[in-house]
Amino acid sequence: MTTKSALQQARLYYHSKLPMILRDLGHIACVKGDATSSIADADKLQALFPKTFGQPIIALHHKEQRTKAHEKCIGVLFSGGQAAGGHNVICGLFDAIKSFNPKSSLVGFVNGPKGVVDNDIITITQELVDRYRNQGGFDMIGSSRTKIESEEQLKAALDTAIALDLDGIVIIGGDDSNTNAAVLAEFFRQNSCKTCIIGVPKTIDGDLKNEQVELSFGFDTATRIYSELIGNIAQDCLSAKKYYHFIKVMGRSASHIALECALQTHPNYTLIGEEVAAGGKGLKELVCDLSDLVVSRAEKGKNYGIVLIPEGLIEFIPEIGQLIRELNRILTKEGIGDKSFNETKNSAVGALSAESKEAFDALPPNIQEQLLLDRDPHGNVKVAQIETEKLLIQLVREELKVRKKKGSYKGSFHPLPHYFGYEGRAALPSNFDAQYCYALGKTAAVLINAKATGYMSCLNNLAKPIENWQAGGVPLTMMMNIEERHGKEKPVIKKALVNLNKEPFVTFAKQRQQWQNEDHYLSPGPIQFFGPDDITYTTTHTLG
Repeated sequence: MTTKSALQQARLYYHSKLPMILRDLGHIACVKGDATSSIADADKLQALFPKTFGQPIIALHHKEQRTKAHEKCIGVLFSGGQAAGGHNVICGLFDAIKSFNPKSSLVGFVNGPKGVVDNDIITITQELVDRYRNQGGFDMIGSSRTKIESEEQLKAALDTAIALDLDGIVIIGGDDSNTNAAVLAEFFRQNSCKTCIIGVPKTIDGDLKNEQVELSFGFDTATRIYSELIGNIAQDCLSAKKYYHFIKVMGRSASHIALECALQTHPNYTLIGEEVAAGGKGLKELVCDLSDLVVSRAEKGKNYGIVLIPEGLIEFIPEIGQLIRELNRILTKEGIGDKSFNETKNSAVGALSAESKEAFDALPPNIQEQLLLDRDPHGNVKVAQIETEKLLIQLVREELKVRKKKGSYKGSFHPLPHYFGYEGRAALPSNFDAQYCYALGKTAAVLINAKATGYMSCLNNLAKPIENWQAGGVPLTMMMNIEERHGKEKPVIKKALVNLNKEPFVTFAKQRQQWQNEDHYLSPGPIQFFGPDDITYTTTHTLG
């Protein structure tokens, strides 16, 4: 058994608050609204999901008559990367089904979707649940990035559901995992399987949200941890007064984490990928902007600073984004892994357009190599392995040398690269994430008890006090569109990017010039588990 620190042990006894609607599950009615569509490509999606497309949004309401619940068996799994609070989803699910009927049982699929295909389970008991309340990580049952999408995998999942006589499966994952949940729900319904499929929104990137799903869990905790680290570096920066810290933070497809951390810590310069794309800024222009920052601060005697970079920035830079898209298509056709690296490189570069080849040739050799490494499960470049922070350091250093020769720059430049990623994924969840996840788990149980399938458990009104949160379910197909993956059209839940017209970005944009010229660093410190609860700036000002 894993040992626990004093803080981990104390967190076991933290009691999550609940929205009023979830405090007595026996008196909940699932009220259905009007039929829904999808955000785009409705005809194609309806053809792919004939049994589950168009379902209504479900809202939970109080009712006087108590609901009787039969004994149920439910399965649960983690899918994809870790996010703080996942264990509390399972705790909420367990407590809910036991409150409905003490004879109900919960099984966990070991190592995520792979456990469903292989029928590899553990029984989740009261003792097990109590060891993981308010704890970080996904180690209770493990996770994986296996996808249940082939006909063979879908049939194996169906066999597992029938063999275990499952009333429901709860899939805790991000946009791709919940897309898989939609596929599984449709397949089960087409095969007259009673097992209901419910998804739970999980990703620290904050890009799984829309008008119905306000926030994915894990974002609150991750941004607090990164902001603590950035704040610590800011204090060091002010003390040493001789280093430029180029800090890359997670955010595969959206810059929500970078924006939130900027609002919490006030770095000198923050790149927002969505703004770069909207302005059509190329790599040279970004390097000039960063060099201007260094020169301007040097004129004030400040040869130090902090630059914040979202992980996915590289794909938002127009010429690099185009280069990556071409490489993704070319390497899929070429069958990477079947050739040596040099053969793959020669073949890929030779097939590039003239513009993309020019962009590729302008990159340092180490970045070229990173762009050609193995793809992710969707056939796309793994942006986390591209050292964007080091690329920018290298190019800014070269630009400053040119300016120094011309006499337009007389300062010193001592850059240090950082990448904050895994530090924020498996931490002890903040009070917000602990409570949010516990409520998501309870809501998932209510939806299964109502025999809803193909839905995502959701909570709204999150900027308000927790007693005023509203609970319900949103159809997974409602959040979907069609995108190209591996050269083929695939149904996927659309990622939410930073909205440049919303208050978080507008507030940031109003203040950043002042942050560039002066030292307005904030050090928010570590997550506080005791005292008044608060929530991130993004949550407060986007949803409030």
